[in-house]
Amino acid sequence: MFWTELAFILVALVFGARVGGVFLGMVGGLGVAVLVFVFGLTPSSPPIDVILIILAVVLAASSLQASGGLDLLVRLAEKMLRRHPRHITLLAPFICYLFTFMSGTGHVVYSLLPVIAEVARGSGIRPERPLSISVIASQQAITASPISAAMAAMIGLMAPLGVSIATIMMICVPATLIGVAAGAVATFNKGKELADDPEYQRRLAAGLLKPVEHTQKSVEIAPHAKLSVLLFLTGAVVIVLLGLIPGLRPLVETAKGLQPLSMSATIQMVMLSFSCIIVLLCRPPIDNILSGTVFRAGALAIVCAFGLAWMSETFVSSHIGLIKAEVQTLLQSHTWLIAIMMFFVSAMVSSQAATTLILLPLGLALGLPAYALIGSWPAVNGYFFIPVAGQCLAALAFDDTGTTRIGKYVLNHSFMRPGLVNVVVSVVVGLTLGKLIIG
Repeated sequence: MFWTELAFILVALVFGARVGGVFLGMVGGLGVAVLVFVFGLTPSSPPIDVILIILAVVLAASSLQASGGLDLLVRLAEKMLRRHPRHITLLAPFICYLFTFMSGTGHVVYSLLPVIAEVARGSGIRPERPLSISVIASQQAITASPISAAMAAMIGLMAPLGVSIATIMMICVPATLIGVAAGAVATFNKGKELADDPEYQRRLAAGLLKPVEHTQKSVEIAPHAKLSVLLFLTGAVVIVLLGLIPGLRPLVETAKGLQPLSMSATIQMVMLSFSCIIVLLCRPPIDNILSGTVFRAGALAIVCAFGLAWMSETFVSSHIGLIKAEVQTLLQSHTWLIAIMMFFVSAMVSSQAATTLILLPLGLALGLPAYALIGSWPAVNGYFFIPVAGQCLAALAFDDTGTTRIGKYVLNHSFMRPGLVNVVVSVVVGLTLGKLIIG
């Protein structure tokens, strides 16, 4: 029955990934029902703490967006790119990384991609180079940002091991930054120069390209945008400090006696409080908080946490004895195999948070060391492998020179080289740092 149930879960995931979006979470819910009512498994508890952390973080990020904070960040990024156009292949990915890190969402890249393409073409640089690595960087930053939905899931799952957000960030921030740098270097001279590219020359001769704009477009910024960014970043700093210094958290009564308030509850309280303060001081249109792209992406993460994590945990907890007997020794001897599993699951579901919620319970149930799970975590950014994710498609659409492309064999596309280099380097550095920091 184990293999029958596993085959059913894999089929459900493939079908859910094909439909995409919120349907992934729905398929997870259906999976739980089938496992319980048809196969007779005992359902586990839904990941309530993870869901609540994601919800609190998303409300704060959505309040930032409604207050104009994300628009302000994009405008600042555009200024930096236009000021240093010749270095765009190295500069653009780190700007995309930084803004995703600060906002907790990769959606900020949609506004930056057309600017990157325009500045690169105007400087005679092949747009494929900065565009491809910028897409990778914007997503890799999600596994480093203290306020992303994926990090919220990671914190909730690692909390029972006593691993704080500060420890996770000490491993993931340098690992992903080094990975982005390696990806940028690997992409720096990729492909022919723009002037020599036949597709670009064909489009130029056919009059299909619009003239390059060398001036920054005027975008109206909300009056309290700066304050919303300051408040949001303050909330993130407070969370990191409370995770780094447990003594700052109040003592509460637990089954083990007086203990510092859990980080799960701490994050929920802090982010809800700062979202409230942003609304009170910045006065964004309240309806815009729920209608923005950030909240919609967060809602997807919540539904995935509810359905997918519940299905995964139900299956793993019901067969933990067999799983340990068959794969525990192998994974503990070769911890990097969990990174490969993360990579291919993320390529299938195109979501860092969903991949985290599917595979981290398995890793925890198998008793894999915390350093291996955290060090391998950057591998959840394998969404580019099959380039159907929104950021990849957007980069393809915004590059009117045609240099950013999907090849004849699908997998020979513009994002493969920077993506693979980024993930491999990030995981190697993450595992090394994890071993040094956690042991």
